[in-house]
Amino acid sequence: MAAPSPLVLSTDAPSKDRLTDRKRQSIVQAAIDEFRTHGFGATSMDRIALTAGVSKRTVYNHFPSKEALFAEILIQLWDASAAQVDLAYRPERPLRAQLLELLWQKMRMLCDASFVDLARVAIAETIHSPERAQEMVARLGDREEGVTVWLRAAAADGKLKLPDPVFAAHQLQGLVKSFAFWPQITMGQPTLPAAMQQQVVESAVDMFLARYA
Repeated sequence: MAAPSPLVLSTDAPSKDRLTDRKRQSIVQAAIDEFRTHGFGATSMDRIALTAGVSKRTVYNHFPSKEALFAEILIQLWDASAAQVDLAYRPERPLRAQLLELLWQKMRMLCDASFVDLARVAIAETIHSPERAQEMVARLGDREEGVTVWLRAAAADGKLKLPDPVFAAHQLQGLVKSFAFWPQITMGQPTLPAAMQQQVVESAVDMFLARYA
């Protein structure tokens, strides 16, 4: 079984949490381990329930389907990786510094072992069962809206000239993903070393500003 990632949420719930909250997080943690180890197709709700130490009925009480559970896991991992960065545009701060923060947030997520493992499973599921994975992928896409919102705010402040903020957001994030996501997902390449991460982030920001500032 794969070693836990630092982004995997802790199952140690605060004392004020109800028993149901602790059970829900136990289910999520068990599902993370199962999906990473066995993949989406080979993982069953029965297996997740066994690993979590709860009944299958309890699992379904919290999550109506395996797809819903998997989508929830990916969103939680995204939220955990994003927690340290405020996506709100701040007009008093230098534009380049804010863009660097945005892309470092993206880089941290893409370099997390848990996220990469689960992304492989999600993409494989999309290929084999596109209709079943549509909602899952759509929910993940919603989590990237923060960059578009930030770019729109910067454009409204007169700092960027963006004919199409959605296109520009995909463009900006694609500059990072082409080095730090797709090679790892499709070809099994290792996580970028720190120096390369810095080069990718800084060059992406500078290229973006050269085009749109």
